[in-house]
Amino acid sequence: MSTTGARKGGGLVKSDYERLAHFRYQLRRFLRFSEEVTRKHGVTALQYLLLLQIQGFPRREWATVGELAERLQAKHHGVGSLISRCEELGLVTRSTSRSDRRQVEVKLTRKGEECVERLARLHRDELLSLGTELVVPDLREIANKPRRAVGVSRVPKPTGRGSKTRSSEKRVQEGERGV
Repeated sequence: MSTTGARKGGGLVKSDYERLAHFRYQLRRFLRFSEEVTRKHGVTALQYLLLLQIQGFPRREWATVGELAERLQAKHHGVGSLISRCEELGLVTRSTSRSDRRQVEVKLTRKGEECVERLARLHRDELLSLGTELVVPDLREIANKPRRAVGVSRVPKPTGRGSKTRSSEKRVQEGERGV
């Protein structure tokens, strides 16, 4: 397998794998940092992500359980359990929406705001310290290859509230059948 020459049949070359592997390694190092720093501050990495998604939700100070499930890429009932654990720690509150009684709004408490502020600052500082270490590989070269040769399909972005995307497995199966 060549590291620089033409790609045979549109496949990946060694340098493509090296760039992707290095990126995944750096990403994993950052996630490991996150796991350790959140644990030292008395929450799990997933609890921190929940707090971060609420604090960072666009144009609102709260998010619904369904919106949080989407942003965490988790099941609705699992996010409900995560919210319950955060409620027990005094980090969030939930209440029925006034505009749509079917919706539950999740908000940060003062303690939750302080926790996410402290942890977000540490995460930002860690990302800044990585400098050029955490560099997204130039995927334009890889993306220009036929998808089946690469072995991944592009995930479409949801178009609206509540929209679902098909699983990557389903897209790959359809691509193999020529659908």
